[in-house]
Amino acid sequence: MSLAFIFPGQGSQAVGMGKALAEASPAARAVFAEVDEALGQPLSMLMWEGPEAELTLTENAQPALMAVSLAVVRVLEAEHGVKLKDVAKFVAGHSLGEYSALAAAGTFSLADAARLLKTRGRAMQQATPVGTGAMAALLGLDYADAVAVAEAAGQGEICQAANDNAPGQVVVSGHKAAVERAVALAKDKGAKRAVMLQVSAPFHCALMEPAAKLMAEALANTPMRPPTVPVFANVLAAPLSDPAEIRKALVAQVTGTVRWRESMAAMAAEGVKLFCEVGSGKVLSGLVKRTAPEAQGLALGSPEDIAQNAAQLKQG
Repeated sequence: MSLAFIFPGQGSQAVGMGKALAEASPAARAVFAEVDEALGQPLSMLMWEGPEAELTLTENAQPALMAVSLAVVRVLEAEHGVKLKDVAKFVAGHSLGEYSALAAAGTFSLADAARLLKTRGRAMQQATPVGTGAMAALLGLDYADAVAVAEAAGQGEICQAANDNAPGQVVVSGHKAAVERAVALAKDKGAKRAVMLQVSAPFHCALMEPAAKLMAEALANTPMRPPTVPVFANVLAAPLSDPAEIRKALVAQVTGTVRWRESMAAMAAEGVKLFCEVGSGKVLSGLVKRTAPEAQGLALGSPEDIAQNAAQLKQG
């Protein structure tokens, strides 16, 4: 069975994530200790004990989610003999999850991935004054209609498609008033629901340009190696293996659309039948059937998940 590993993005964090892995596995404990050391903060304690409000801060949630994902990968490799480079046809991650995918495939070291995501989270949070921007989910509209709604709502302000998550699930991002106009227009266009999201900043739109500049500098100063498995880039919905191209795609991703629906469809067209969501939550595995109905989604986040599925994964 051809499989891909997929890595979750922001919103999948929860207090307690990764704790059972750490208690059960030396390999997982080593990951959390290395991330804590790289960041110079007890991030693992925040992950396991909260408070939730602090964990949800973008600069904490991003490296924390990556740490849990990489802990699962290390447990699979060290304790079950499931080597990502031997079993996965592709890896991909949603937004920050692209960094997790790249770290899992060896492009970044674990410590560098943690530092990059700390920088990315802080930069994205600080790119716009609080209250300037917003995001909204448009449910029941296809991507082309959602883009048309965003363009019509702009009226001289920024409003663009930020996440194309699945058929009928598109998130728009931009200036608050423009996003509010998009919500109203979407309902007129036939959306089943259009709801403002509780987010701290308008991610994946042109308002993030200051963060893109900071990430270009941070990435230029970070060693990168070719991934052991091709990594689907969010902004291209296509696999990359060249570090220079990966760097460009990561910078573009800060202000560009996460083309998740297209990425999943493209991997399925390449023969992927099993999508393994690696880390906290089950958001991405839950989307699989909507985009790739012939494929299966599987969430791997706990020691029990890993133990139950390792033998199947080992066969590739």
